[in-house]
Amino acid sequence: MPAGDPEKRPDPDALLALSQRERPGRLKIFLGAAPGVGKTCAMLQEAHRLRAEGVDVVLGLIETHGRAETEALAAGLETLPRRQVEYRGQVLEEFDIDAALARRPALLVVDELAHTNAPQSRHPKRWQDIRELLDAGIDVWTALNIQHLESLADVVARITGAPMRETVPDVLLQEAQDVVLVDIPPDELIARLKAGKVYLPQTARRAVEKFFTPGNLTALRELALRRTAERVDDQMTEILRQKAIEGPWAAAERLLVCLVADGRDDALIRQTARLASALNADWIALLLAPPGDPAQPDRRASEALRLVETLGGTAQRRTSADFAADILRVARREHVTQILLGHRPRGPLARLLRQSLAEALAARAEGIAVHLLPLPGPAPAATRRRLDALRQGLAGPGLPADLGLAGLATTGVIAIGHALAAVMELPNLSMIFLAGVLICGTLRGTRAAVLAALLSCLGYNFFFIEPLHTFSIARPHEFLALLIFLVVASLTGSWTGRIRAQARAALAQTRGVEAQAAFSRQLSAASSAEDVAWAMVTQVQGGLGGKAILLLVEGSELVPCAAWPPEEIADPVEMTAARWAFEKGEVAGWRTATLPNLRLRFHPLATPRHVVAVLGYEPPDRDQPLSVADEAKLAVAVEQAAVALDRALLVREAVKAAAMQENENIRDALLASLGHDLRTPLAAITGAVTTLQRGETDLRADQRAELLDTIGQEAARLNRFVGNLLEMSRIDQGVVKVRRDWVDVGDAIRLAAERARKTHPGRQTRVSLAPDLGFVRGDQDLLSQVIFNLLDNAHKYGESEVSVHARNEGDQVAISVTDDGPGVKPADLERIFEKFFRAGGTDRRKPGTGLGLSICRGLVRAMGGTIKAESPAIRRRGTRLIVRLPLAELPQDEEAR
Repeated sequence: MPAGDPEKRPDPDALLALSQRERPGRLKIFLGAAPGVGKTCAMLQEAHRLRAEGVDVVLGLIETHGRAETEALAAGLETLPRRQVEYRGQVLEEFDIDAALARRPALLVVDELAHTNAPQSRHPKRWQDIRELLDAGIDVWTALNIQHLESLADVVARITGAPMRETVPDVLLQEAQDVVLVDIPPDELIARLKAGKVYLPQTARRAVEKFFTPGNLTALRELALRRTAERVDDQMTEILRQKAIEGPWAAAERLLVCLVADGRDDALIRQTARLASALNADWIALLLAPPGDPAQPDRRASEALRLVETLGGTAQRRTSADFAADILRVARREHVTQILLGHRPRGPLARLLRQSLAEALAARAEGIAVHLLPLPGPAPAATRRRLDALRQGLAGPGLPADLGLAGLATTGVIAIGHALAAVMELPNLSMIFLAGVLICGTLRGTRAAVLAALLSCLGYNFFFIEPLHTFSIARPHEFLALLIFLVVASLTGSWTGRIRAQARAALAQTRGVEAQAAFSRQLSAASSAEDVAWAMVTQVQGGLGGKAILLLVEGSELVPCAAWPPEEIADPVEMTAARWAFEKGEVAGWRTATLPNLRLRFHPLATPRHVVAVLGYEPPDRDQPLSVADEAKLAVAVEQAAVALDRALLVREAVKAAAMQENENIRDALLASLGHDLRTPLAAITGAVTTLQRGETDLRADQRAELLDTIGQEAARLNRFVGNLLEMSRIDQGVVKVRRDWVDVGDAIRLAAERARKTHPGRQTRVSLAPDLGFVRGDQDLLSQVIFNLLDNAHKYGESEVSVHARNEGDQVAISVTDDGPGVKPADLERIFEKFFRAGGTDRRKPGTGLGLSICRGLVRAMGGTIKAESPAIRRRGTRLIVRLPLAELPQDEEAR
């Protein structure tokens, strides 16, 4: 195919996966089959070589274990001082991640990737420290033994007989840009161990006897070689896809593993992770639970789902009444190609009575392969856990109440049976006892029903089966009937208890949905970030218990906004975790990978734009992890609150932007007014004064009078301009003080009309006042100013005559001012009361500032009235401005005056 063929292009999925996997820093892992193969020495030798080439290499932490050759190789390289941590009376030396971030070398060497950090460290595991270094853009070299990979922990435990307590997620090996296998034959490693080159002699002797056996080392070596080969094969495939090199690519596989949280899911999860790694496939873990199961092991379910995420899978949880149907529904939706189930041996009776889940899936899964993975038998610890769970179920909380109800029901049924037997002959009283079992199952659940069945069986035998008042049974058919009764009563009571549990679970789910809907309504109605914050903390505290605090992001700082209880605060160490959640967008604090020993767990409220807030939550019982259901509730609340907060902040930003735009418009209008309405009268006054100064002898008396009149008019115009600005400023600041006098509206109108005639000589102002015009409570000077501003505006935009009319309208006085100008557009009838607005636009400038009507509205509102504009007013022309003020009844003493 030609090089320029458009069909021959890099695989976009491979390029996207590469961009998502790469971090700013590069990771190189030196992988070995066991301690002592030379991983640390290989790292140090390479570090010396790069140091000689001028690379800035620093040793973050090297564990020499007393080996002279390792100490010699570490000499000559810059080494960071270790951080000392006091723990249980001992001083531990740990890797100092803060010193490494402050030093920021080009390459940092950190030994023992699987190490567990001391308590109170930022991260519980060293591999989490290394991830933070990589995110900071620092290249890291580290060492790892194959037995510490999480997916191989169960295999290594079976091989060596020793469980692995320190593990590293497999995804870290997949994210490494380079994996170097350091390998030596088992015999040579054992020889090194005996020579004291790995451990001290006494420790080495025990290691040879228990761990470093030829069989164990060979098996571990095979695991290391296989995993390295798989990693190299994956890298080669990725490179070929990225370079668009053709090849026989296999179709993408997608695995689905089904879990039931029975204590053996860890082995099934690890087997699935290894298979997915070998197939280079994505995988999903589906945890199934029957509806209304009251004994669902939330702790084991949480641990299983956490292990799935650690190994790179996707975890889902479903409540299902038909496991096979729901598994297939998820498989088809997620495009699964293979379903994996754990193989649990079933007895002959179970195989006869019920079809297994695997058989049901195989019969209904069209085009999807179903695999059975053998599971190991339950370990002694698992058996003990089951016995403990059984013991807790039989003797857990509520046992006295269940036993009391069962005894009371059995006693009542026996009494009813004796009463009925005294009045009639009944061949069989078992149905009466069965009713007591059903009552117990309905009121208290399965345990009470089973106890009632046992007591009813004994009571029925003792009181109603001959020989009476003994537990002996004379006739065989009576024994068979009693046995059948016990079985039927136990099954019926058990199913009654399960139905009760399912009903209670359905009720709890309904209440949860109702609470979630109420929370959604609260968030929808919230108009500010503070309202959202309070709704969030009260929802979390009410739905999950415990304590909650919400920190809003203000610039680059976190500011406490709401808390429940209200006095809840975060201390400086907890604020460090909160800032980590804000800056990294990751959960931090209690039971997380960052500062896990804190009492609060901090969740970032993230949106596609940024993190808008951080929620701190302290559960009511910090010794137990949150259940899967509570984790889901908290996640949903965090997502909804993040969206609501983002909306509230966007509204706040929009209001600020609108206010800034309005201020900008006002500034532009004010500058335009100053440039036109201030400069024009100043120019007229300056011209008139200059003419008077230069032509003192040449001017006639009438010319001199005209110039002086011009100076007076323009000075008055300037005075009105400045007065309007000052009046508008007082109105905006809310400092206008309105007297509450009885004002004669007619007098105020006449004063304003007279002033308008002087201001606009030659223009006619017609006044029409109703004879019964009432009084208003207000300030006569301010009312006169309002009417004058309306008349002044009407004369500016009118053509010949302006009329003012006043009359009583119900409990109001209406004052209208009408002009015969061109009118106002309907869209501008409200805008004409805005500051600096002029209906004519910039090309129809009239004298004035555009403040007159805005001042009128402010003053009218201060006196408790309203003002509005109507256009057209008369004969499809003109504008009418109407002021309505509350009518005031004049006291008798004032009327007498």
